[in-house]
Amino acid sequence: MPIVEITRCEEFSASHRLHNPALSDEENRKLYGPCNNLNGHGHNYDLFVTVCGEIPVQTGMVMNLHDLMWILREKILPQVDHKHLNHDVPFLQGVIPTAENIAVSLWNQIEPEIERFEGCRLHKIRLYESRNNIVEYRGSKS
Repeated sequence: MPIVEITRCEEFSASHRLHNPALSDEENRKLYGPCNNLNGHGHNYDLFVTVCGEIPVQTGMVMNLHDLMWILREKILPQVDHKHLNHDVPFLQGVIPTAENIAVSLWNQIEPEIERFEGCRLHKIRLYESRNNIVEYRGSKS
């Protein structure tokens, strides 16, 4: 049976500040530049979630895209949309909210939801922080 990938895209807006408390203010400014702004700055993120698996004969779908949409819109986006990622998101507490760390943290939130669906698995997360800055994460098993 062929393995097929399906992808759902959702958007969220959030602010964050890139700051490492182990560094001095000067070191943080030098490392993160304007992204170290004391009050943070914002992005309109595009989150692409890719699930893969075989196509079951009985449904013809790796996973119902409506179920994937529901997971993202009901379980994930309310935690991050219109939030300050440093202060408002429990699963990002103590994490420098770079796009890389956000992608890995989102994976950790989404993967258990996908695992409840037989025959498919989370394959990849692609997070667009901006049109020019994109992170892709395929899990720690890749």
